[in-house]
Amino acid sequence: MINGLYYITDADPEGRYLETTRAVLQGGARVIQYRSKTRSTGDQREDARGLLELCREFGAKLLINDNPELAADVEADGVHLGQNDTPVSTARQLLGPERLIGVSTRTVEQALQAETDGADYIAVGSIYPTTTKQDAVQVGLRTLEKVRRAVKLPLVAIGGIRRDLAPAVLEAGADALAVISALREDSDPRIAAREFSLLFNRGLQPPRGRVLTVAGSDSGGGAGIQADLKTITLLGGYGMSAVTALTAQNTLGVTGIHPCPADFVAEQLETVLSDLGCDILKTGMLFSADIVSAVASAIDRHGLPAVVDPVMIAKGGAPLLQQQAVEVLITELLPFTYLLTPNLPEAEALSGIAIETESEMERAARKLQAMGARNVLLKGGHLKGAAVDLLLAGDKLHRFASERIATTNTHGTGCSYSSAIATLLAQGQPLPVAVKTAKRFINAAIAAAPDLGHGHGPVNHWQGARAISEQAGSETH
Repeated sequence: MINGLYYITDADPEGRYLETTRAVLQGGARVIQYRSKTRSTGDQREDARGLLELCREFGAKLLINDNPELAADVEADGVHLGQNDTPVSTARQLLGPERLIGVSTRTVEQALQAETDGADYIAVGSIYPTTTKQDAVQVGLRTLEKVRRAVKLPLVAIGGIRRDLAPAVLEAGADALAVISALREDSDPRIAAREFSLLFNRGLQPPRGRVLTVAGSDSGGGAGIQADLKTITLLGGYGMSAVTALTAQNTLGVTGIHPCPADFVAEQLETVLSDLGCDILKTGMLFSADIVSAVASAIDRHGLPAVVDPVMIAKGGAPLLQQQAVEVLITELLPFTYLLTPNLPEAEALSGIAIETESEMERAARKLQAMGARNVLLKGGHLKGAAVDLLLAGDKLHRFASERIATTNTHGTGCSYSSAIATLLAQGQPLPVAVKTAKRFINAAIAAAPDLGHGHGPVNHWQGARAISEQAGSETH
């Protein structure tokens, strides 16, 4: 069976392709296709054997492009054939019934012929414009949809597929996404591969998406671990936790903090990750430099996309991140941060930029990205006027605005907002979509706050989740 992320790699004499392939496999790729038009037979054999060893390590399949003889020689999992390559029947004689044979197609007729000839899967493309194959013809999503209706074999979509375009390709009927440049040219192929791999969680049954929150406990239930787990569960994810500190707090403020030893936080992380695994790790209150270091190490070791909410000060003014931990967060955690979600005071403390306007928000976001965060969501709740958040996703800036809600019941908004984003990412939403949906969630949760306590009351997570559900329902009718 062919499904999931499918990476196509050439070889280079320096062997960098092996490093990239390892990173892509760590990110969740299920299939590797090796192709080479220029290397000698001996070099191709050596390349293929190196890739096969990697694939066996990660439980992935190795396919050889256009060369069933090489596939048989190195005992690869199969071969991928073009329209003008070896016939399927000849490849089958060489490889036997157990190995996979795929065929590239551009039309429904070619796909039907490949199915009749005995192929195991069909590639369709190019879906979008591409520069990696000179003779590629763009066929588009309509052709993919038609092929899906015509054949029963697994379909691999190929050609110009980027993260934000990929959901439409899956909805059109693809079982696998064949990607080249979006992985090979990324500065972090492991995380880029993870972004694509998470998209396949869209087809899972609830609870869909595993989210590990690393944060402090809020005895009042409005923020921290409690708010995170409420959000994850109500949005249909599976929540797990590593507690960094116990706090005594309510809507009036924090009266006491009892931090966990850093080695025990590390033990919680490793125990969960080595057994249950995780799609997205989300951080909140980390408190100490040692805990920040332990979390950064776990994120790097397991190759996890991390949503980092740099919690520094509680609503009542209590410090939740020691001063010496701030520098460690910048030097050790930011380089492994998939999405940084600071409010304006936090962004000012991290970037050193005073923020009073949207243009200054953008400048701070770009500096934080330059400091190491892959993406930055700057929350503008502290500005006057409309509540504007800016998402810097790669080099693209997205603006999310909503009317400001006049209320003091905002305890836990940062925790809940970032947890909603983490959950939606884990469920297969691309980052801009996840942020847009999570903002709808937190706005509804604030608007319906239950008015508990005598200070900054908690938001209404249940109503936030309901608003998303109702919106999703209206969009399907």
